[in-house]
Amino acid sequence: MKKIFTIILIIVCSHAFAQDSLKVFNNMRNKTTASGMAVLGSWGVLNLGVGAVGWTSSTDPTSRYFYEMNVIWGAADFGTALLGYAGTQKYKNKKLTAAETLEEQKRIEKIFLINEGLDVVYLGAGAYLTLEGHSRNSPIMKGYGSAVLLQGTFLLIFDGLMHRAEKQNGTKLRNFLEKHPVTFNGKQVGILFNM
Repeated sequence: MKKIFTIILIIVCSHAFAQDSLKVFNNMRNKTTASGMAVLGSWGVLNLGVGAVGWTSSTDPTSRYFYEMNVIWGAADFGTALLGYAGTQKYKNKKLTAAETLEEQKRIEKIFLINEGLDVVYLGAGAYLTLEGHSRNSPIMKGYGSAVLLQGTFLLIFDGLMHRAEKQNGTKLRNFLEKHPVTFNGKQVGILFNM
């Protein structure tokens, strides 16, 4: 009877340990993402404010277009940050299984990796607009191009740092799951602890 009680106690404690650990990983991912969204939202508000002032007060057409595009990007960044933050709140107290936790971790890493690729495209588009603007003497192309270069540079740095932080969280999660794999044979669920 003692052996059966001990085995049941170990299984219950193991399950509680795994659930607590998964909760820690999910909270870490949410905090990382929420912090990133706060940075992105702040950048958006800064661009909205500075861009609006520059757009309305600038007399140089190139500068006016530069500030106008920064206002547009500021609104997009702020909107994206709000949506991202809302997503973190959706998962804040949600209990995810090991498989769901791993899937969510992969998803957020993939989002920032794809964004890094898009940022390189933004930089290329900004460089193209700027160069074409100079060759055509087009204030709108020069202003917009310079703004897209600025925004693309910020976003490349931001998305690179976020991807790195999320990847580190993911590595910790994958290491934990390797050491404490969750098994399922169709009828039974269990956690294996390597000793």
